[in-house]
Amino acid sequence: MEESLKKDLVDCIYDNLNIEGTDPSQLSPLVLAYIGDSIFDLIIKTWVISQGNMQVNKMNKKTSSIVKAQTQSQMVGIIEPYLNEHEEAVYKRGRNAKSYTSAKNASVGDYRRATGFEALMGYLYLSGQYDRMTELVKKGLDSIEE
Repeated sequence: MEESLKKDLVDCIYDNLNIEGTDPSQLSPLVLAYIGDSIFDLIIKTWVISQGNMQVNKMNKKTSSIVKAQTQSQMVGIIEPYLNEHEEAVYKRGRNAKSYTSAKNASVGDYRRATGFEALMGYLYLSGQYDRMTELVKKGLDSIEE
């Protein structure tokens, strides 16, 4: 893509909707998980479509198999040794947050680890650490693809 056509998506959102950036350190872990769920879904959908044309139903099944709590729990088990102190603290805050909902098809442990993973994704997204966010997702994807 031409360099002149590239613009940071987050900058576009903030600029065009006339909103201020959000300090992720001021948000609850469940709010971080709320946005983290969406950004992780977007990353995985982007990855799935990069694998070539296929029926949308197949893309949806592949995406769903990765964004579910059980797979996120596996991924966090893989990336946890690579987290720095601050990232680990964000993950643990999310994992330990008291949620009043639970996943339909996941154990409580998987759901809590997935919530921590999503909180970490939300934190990295809102703090503009896109390279780090996608680096960690790639580590997780590489290991579950093996």
